[in-house]
Amino acid sequence: MVDFSDIKGFTFDLDGVITDTAKFHEQAWRQLASELHVNWSDELGNQLKGIGRMDSLNMILAASGEQDKYSEEEKQAFTVQKNTHYVELIQKITPADILPGITAFLAEIKDRGYVASIASASKNAPKILEKLGITDNFVGIVDPATLSHGKPDPEIFIKAGQLLQLEPHQIIGLEDASAGVQAIKAAGQTALGIGESAKSADPQLWVESTVEITLEKIEHELMISENKV
Repeated sequence: MVDFSDIKGFTFDLDGVITDTAKFHEQAWRQLASELHVNWSDELGNQLKGIGRMDSLNMILAASGEQDKYSEEEKQAFTVQKNTHYVELIQKITPADILPGITAFLAEIKDRGYVASIASASKNAPKILEKLGITDNFVGIVDPATLSHGKPDPEIFIKAGQLLQLEPHQIIGLEDASAGVQAIKAAGQTALGIGESAKSADPQLWVESTVEITLEKIEHELMISENKV
């Protein structure tokens, strides 16, 4: 287990960690699924959290056995259609939509000299951070267009760590999805899971909600974990 004194930076997922845009993603995907006459379920909606656009579309189509029904060009058009609707939905996001405790935590780590980056599969991350008014809290955002693999592959968190110019053992990654926690751990970083979905992937650190996240809490949990080893 990593010692707290080794930690120099944080990699953040966006949806479900900084703000709840997952509800807008689900609305947009549900509308597309309805238009394509494919099945939708709450379980499917949960499985899409933290997953990239094309992988999400393929999962939706596979749920109805229609993954081979459309060409790659048609699938690309569907993802554009979904994203267009999603962008319309997020236009009303404001700083009031930042999840509880996150504004204070971002201020705390910035004040203490830690660095942070964004590891989100969303191509709209820059726009969302701007609307939330917190872009300056991050040294960089991973560009999803540069990725070859989606979570749980560690690629996005490896790149987020490179933006920080830190070694993996110096970084804590924050995620609310099981696939994201798996990606953080595979990248060699310490995973801080948020909520029940993240807990199922056995993160090194876990909180029930974002309001619990503070440097003091993290240091305390790391000490407890280290004593258990």
